[in-house]
Amino acid sequence: MNVPSPVYLDNHATTRCDPRVIEGMLPYFNETYGNAASTTHEFGRLARQAVDDARRRIAACLGTTADAIIFTSGATESNNLAIQGYLRRLGRSGHVITTAVEHTSVLEPIEALRSAGFPVTILSPVPDGASDSGRVTPEAFLAAVRPDTVFASIGLANNEIGIIQPLREIAQICRDRKIVLHADATQAVGKIPINARELGIDLMSFSAHKIYGPKGIGALFVAPRSPRLRLSPLMLGGGHERGLRSGTLNVPGIVGFAIALELCCHELGPESTRVRTLRDQLYTILKASLGDEISLNGPALEPPDLRLPGNLNLRFQHIDGETLLLHLPQLAMSSGSACSSTQARPSHVLLALGLTEQQARASIRIGLGRFNTHTDIQTAAHLIVAAAQELLHAAGRLG
Repeated sequence: MNVPSPVYLDNHATTRCDPRVIEGMLPYFNETYGNAASTTHEFGRLARQAVDDARRRIAACLGTTADAIIFTSGATESNNLAIQGYLRRLGRSGHVITTAVEHTSVLEPIEALRSAGFPVTILSPVPDGASDSGRVTPEAFLAAVRPDTVFASIGLANNEIGIIQPLREIAQICRDRKIVLHADATQAVGKIPINARELGIDLMSFSAHKIYGPKGIGALFVAPRSPRLRLSPLMLGGGHERGLRSGTLNVPGIVGFAIALELCCHELGPESTRVRTLRDQLYTILKASLGDEISLNGPALEPPDLRLPGNLNLRFQHIDGETLLLHLPQLAMSSGSACSSTQARPSHVLLALGLTEQQARASIRIGLGRFNTHTDIQTAAHLIVAAAQELLHAAGRLG
């Protein structure tokens, strides 16, 4: 009996580290292994040079300058540094706006600040059934702005339904009213074109392991401006990263981060088209085989600027999503955000679209990426259809 090789379709949770990234990192584990803060000797100076070079290269990919990049352990830390670091430094409470479809590493810090006295507005997105389902419109954002609004956090692209938010328009609203705007761009960086300066945001979080780089390294973009945007550090003890993030720098990770982002930026156009084509092929096969038994959660697949190229979130009519996944051990997929997978409650993102708990539990998330092939799509489609039909037959929905 031929057992299909496992197929990885969970690229929103994490990605395989590209061999080219690993190759570039290796010398910084066992050759250039100095501490980048120890610049009194050659080992440390070489490490510092590698960090400085990586910072410049990451900045160049995002259309900004090296002094705008602060290295962290990942996007969760970057989100917390942006949100708590700015608002706690205010010395007063001020109105905060975010959305119901943000990642928990945005929503939980904001909820903690609400408990500390900051008034918060959580915007609902365009509901399920619309072509731009999941979108937070500039009009809705503007209607939420108050005279005391000081901060907003809007994700550039959603990790579950792939919706790409209209950040440029929202940023203009914020600039006109002197509101600091933070964007969680973890799912967007390296997958869609981003120029931080043109986007007009103040703070932006992103991470290497979502773009075929190593885990444990991320960054916070802090817009270069005068006077400089001031943040309070979350950790003290060393004054690294201009006093914003103490701790010995992860030199191999930083080097790998830069290589990974450069590869994504250089290959962005053709790769986006390739991944989008694979995604559309998978959906077409599933829809042709299962018909009304499946529906698309989130925005339409067209036009392409509504949804991330590799994102597919599907809802089944008569099948529980977790049950389906248990019948598909050869496929790596998920029923929602990896950071929420241990919670019993269904996806807060899908609930925010207006889905019932039953509908949210009947959904799965598929994330395609660089290493997926046409063969993977054919294999995945065959296995999903077979498992779905088996479950539907057991439930008496098929003859």
